[in-house]
Amino acid sequence: MANRPDENASDELYRVVINDEEQYSIWPEQREIPLGWRAVGSSAPKAQCLAHIQEVWTDMRPLSLRKKMEEERSTPPPEPQPMPPYESLVDRLTASEDHPVEAVVSPPEPSTLEQKIREGFVYVRFTGTRGGTELGLALDTARTDISRADFRAGTGFVRMEGSLTLDFEPVTCNVQLDLATLKGTGGLRRVPAGIGASIA
Repeated sequence: MANRPDENASDELYRVVINDEEQYSIWPEQREIPLGWRAVGSSAPKAQCLAHIQEVWTDMRPLSLRKKMEEERSTPPPEPQPMPPYESLVDRLTASEDHPVEAVVSPPEPSTLEQKIREGFVYVRFTGTRGGTELGLALDTARTDISRADFRAGTGFVRMEGSLTLDFEPVTCNVQLDLATLKGTGGLRRVPAGIGASIA
């Protein structure tokens, strides 16, 4: 609010004015009050108006700021979200036997897989985990079925079961692979206490 008259004129009357943000000021009585401001109380000498403002304007924050801060105080903070239960890799892979899996052989051919099966040790990769989880299986020949596999033609299916230790837990791994793609599904089973498993 500019262009005020000489503030040393002690005999001039002023009005206390307030804006929409409840901020106070004074304005000469004979002048038109600017837009956005309105008079409160009656006209009085400057010193009296300033004393009144000092008495009533105890919170210098604008009204909008006070309201916002009051809302923040009255609004309870959001409830902390509970942490999801920890799920280990063993937990995840034992939950189902339908996890996507692929044989890890080089070169990636059915004949290579056949050789590894006959040697009794095969690597498989669970592709649905972050980065893929590669496991080495010590095959249980009694539970590994190649009767439906034609390794030369690259057709049919292979079912393999092997043992290993994952994250310090003995488990068995069951996998069924399509020889055409060397991919299939599989999962883990925990080994009951007292039954050992070889460490891959």
